[in-house]
This record gives sequence, structure tokens and C-alpha cells, in this order.
Amino acid sequence: MQLSEQEIIRRDKLNAIRDLGINPYPADLFPVNHTSKQVKATFEEGKKVVLAGRLMSVRDQGKACFAELQDSEGRIQLYFNRDMLCEGEDKTLYNQVFKKLTDLGDFIGIEGELFMTKVGAMCVRVDAFKILSKTLKPLPLPKTDEEGHVFDAFTDPELRYRMRYVDLVVNPHVKEVFLKRTKLFTAMRTFFNEAGYLEVETPVLQSIPGGAAARPFITHHNSLDIPLYMRIANELYLKRLIVGGFDGVYEFSKNFRNEGMDRTHNPEFTAMEIYVAYKDYNWMMHMTENLLEYCALQVNGTTEATFGEHKVNFKAPYARVTMTDAIIQFTGFDITGKSEDELREAAKSMGIEVNDTMGKGKLIDEIFGEKCEGNFIQPTFITDYPKEMSPLCKSHRDNPELTERFELMVCGKEIANAYSELNDPIDQRERFEAQMALAEKGDDEANGIIDEDFLRALEFGMPPTSGLGIGMDRLIMFLTNNPSIQEVLFFPQMRPEKKGPELTEDEKHIIEILKANEGISIGELKIKADLSGKKWDAASKGISKHGLMKIKVDGDNKIAEYLGK
Repeated sequence: MQLSEQEIIRRDKLNAIRDLGINPYPADLFPVNHTSKQVKATFEEGKKVVLAGRLMSVRDQGKACFAELQDSEGRIQLYFNRDMLCEGEDKTLYNQVFKKLTDLGDFIGIEGELFMTKVGAMCVRVDAFKILSKTLKPLPLPKTDEEGHVFDAFTDPELRYRMRYVDLVVNPHVKEVFLKRTKLFTAMRTFFNEAGYLEVETPVLQSIPGGAAARPFITHHNSLDIPLYMRIANELYLKRLIVGGFDGVYEFSKNFRNEGMDRTHNPEFTAMEIYVAYKDYNWMMHMTENLLEYCALQVNGTTEATFGEHKVNFKAPYARVTMTDAIIQFTGFDITGKSEDELREAAKSMGIEVNDTMGKGKLIDEIFGEKCEGNFIQPTFITDYPKEMSPLCKSHRDNPELTERFELMVCGKEIANAYSELNDPIDQRERFEAQMALAEKGDDEANGIIDEDFLRALEFGMPPTSGLGIGMDRLIMFLTNNPSIQEVLFFPQMRPEKKGPELTEDEKHIIEILKANEGISIGELKIKADLSGKKWDAASKGISKHGLMKIKVDGDNKIAEYLGK
């Protein structure tokens, strides 16, 4: 493992701390009784407090230092005075441990007394100090000049998402996003619980990938020796519970779809689904707009939210537009009664890329997605979807070609999907069979498996029911003005880090010589390496293969240069 100069210095300090008889990673409880926020909220001159957190800055004034401590709720200023901290002759704790062996980022615990500085800043005079955890890597702390310009900010998305633990420490605004995410889940739970609905859990590993049209992740159960699928949706299990007699059930579920990744899609995402007996999609629209108004107020204190250049208002009620009318409005084309071929030709004429595997539902979805979806900025219910697009949805009571379904659009994106649920087992079987036909035709998002147990459950009878699904990640994006889903996930999916090549001991030996000698002749390199001819050939070829050494010809000399970092 190659260490930077800073990392080497910190390890030396770690050893020095241990040499003083101090454990840099103590196991015993530290009796914290205040946070920085509580100190500021209940500030009282002379009050004794015990705090812990990271040391984030130090202003050295010789026999005294001002410092900043950062805990889970913010920062507070500390004042270290050598003679107050070390009352006797031994000043080691201040002169050595604090000033020389403590680094920015280290976790420390302090006991002290509150006072107000001459410039009116709340501060803690430190009476006792303890190292709680020595950090071995320096934090990428941003620097601010006298004019307020920030330098060396930790802003690279690749590094921020990969090292979220660092991102949360040095970019405090990031933490606020995740605090609001938790508020959203709490608000939604409160809304449902007060309505009398039951929170439940359903399987993540499923023998049949059902409840949505999506490509699943596949795994294998060794003990049962069967393939299993990561959940793409929890819908069919929640409906089984309605069959079983619950009037309302909901679940926050981790779902997994083996599909594309972009700024609004992650292969692992969180959805909320709720099913309520004896209700329809009209009732669910009313409930959804009241739910989101409540959640916006709980998260942000207002129904208004900013998303990019748009101002969005989640206050109920929301506009309602049928899918047919939306497509007519933005394309002039009426999908009513059109055949698959007519829809395909219409899509092509609009410049939409389609293929022969797409059925009517997929073609209509493409037309709406390409030409209509992005136009709905304020919360808008798109209603009455064609039957081909909704295999789990009840036929429309007034038009059998349509279904009683809505999607809620905000800023051109879907955040909620709801049905009057299909509870006719014969109709449901026919819909599943139609999906199988699409799968056989080549539609890789169509579900090619019939869930016989779910059909059996319907045959035992499911009452009229309405169901709703909300994409929680996308909703919090809108409530926190984040255009990328990666910003609202603690640990978004990423490619594994590229690791350096595995080197043999002989290869490492030659590289150390190359590093120590900037441009060295091959002859001198061979002498310094002191390897047998066979070992030299193997090692030099390996280094060249890894792209770590370059040979330059300078007259009769061949010069070797190191190409690594």
C-alpha cells in the first residue's frame, strides 16, 4: 500500500500518541450531554457541557488556540488555554497531544464551560480533552480566502458518491437532503397510520417477477436449487393481503430493475405502494393530492418547491387530463380505436424510434413519453390509459378500451401510478396471457410468466380495491431541488473502483528504482535491480505490459522512465 506524505505523518503521530500511553481508539463510553445545536439554543454563561465530534479548524495563538468542533448537528467554537487545560507543571496534553499530535478530522471529546467571546461568539472553554479516534487520512477540506472565494471544494460527483462518508462531513448541505428524506418517510407513515392503514413487509426474493413490466435481476437459491428474482414490485403480494381481509396495507419497498441508469433511474430504488379496499382511482386521486400536500408541508414547511427553473406547488387539487386528450393536445393524433400498425406508423411519422416487438401499449407509451410527458410541470393527473398499457388495471366503467388508471406528472416526470385494481380473475388471466405473447414476440419488459398463485388468490375473491405506487427517490428529488437521483441516495450504484495492477515482488523492486531515478539507463537499471537474466526479462516485460515503464532511445542509450503516479 502506497501512502501519501500526509498519511505517513499521521501514522507517525498515531505511534507517538501510543508511546505516551494514550489509546487513540478508546473503547469506553464518552459521556456526551449536549450537541452544538443544543448549546446554542440553551446558551448560558458558565454552564458546564460535554461535547464530542470532529476537530475541523484550529487557530493557533501560542499558549492558547481557538478551534471548531463539528458534531451531528453543526459546529461550535472551542477555546483551548494551555494553563487552564494543564493546571500543573506537566503541559504535555496541550503542547504535545493537542498541538502536535492532533489533526483536523480527528474525533475528540471535551468538557468545558460556556462563555461569550469579546466579539460575541458562543464558545466553550475546554477544561478536559480526550482523543476519541485518530484519523489516518486527511479530509478534503475546502479553503476560503479573505474575499470569500472557496478553493479545493469537494465537488467531484464520482468521488462524492463513492465516498459519501467524506461528502457528508465536508459538505453540510448534503446532510440536509437526507434529513428531509427521512422527514418525507415519517410524514407519509403518519398520514397512512392516522388513516388506519397497516404497514407490512413482503418478500424481496420472489419465484416469479410480477407486479410490473421490467427486466429483473436473477439469482439462485442453493438450498432449494431454484432461480429467484429480485423484487421488481410488491403489488401482487399486497393484493394477496387485501384478499386475506385487510382493508388497507402499505409498504416502503426496495425494488430492483435490471435496466438503464441515468439521472432519474437507479437499478435499486425505493417505492411506496398502498392498497385500500372498497375504493377506486377517483378516490385515490383525491387521497394522493392530499397526501403530497401534507408531505410537502412536513418536509419544507410550504407546499411550494423549486425544481431547477420551475416553481412547483403541491397544494391540492391537481389538474386531471386523459391520456387520449394529452396526446391530441401535443401531437394532433387521436389514438382512439387505432390498430397496432396505425400506431407504429404514427410514431414513425413523429420521429419516434419504434420496432416490430412493440405492442399497442408500448407504442402509445412511447408517443406519450416523447411528445407529451415533458409538458406537464405542475402536478397533473394523466388518466384513463389504454388497456394494453395496464395489465393489472380494471377496465374503465364507461369505455372498455381504457382502464381506470392515473399517473401523476410533475416537471415532466412520473412520480405516482395508481389503478382501480383488476379483481376479475378471468380477465386477469387473459391480460397475463397477452403479456406472455408480447414477451414471446421479443418485448424484454413484458412479463412472460403467469403467476398462478396470484390468480388463485383472486379466485378466492378480492373486494373492489384501489392501489397507488409512489417513487420515493424521485419525489424527494423534487422536494429538495436535486436533478440527479444519485444526490438523494446515500450510496448510488457505481462501477467498482479500478484497482492498480497486481505486481510481483521483482516488478515492485524495479518500480521503486524507477521512482527514485528520474530517467535511468537500462544498463544502470539492470545493475541496481540485481536480478538474474530470467527474472529481469519477466519483470521488465510485466512492467511494460502494465504501462508503467517507457523506454526512450537517446543515441546509443536506452532510457527507462516511470509512467505511474
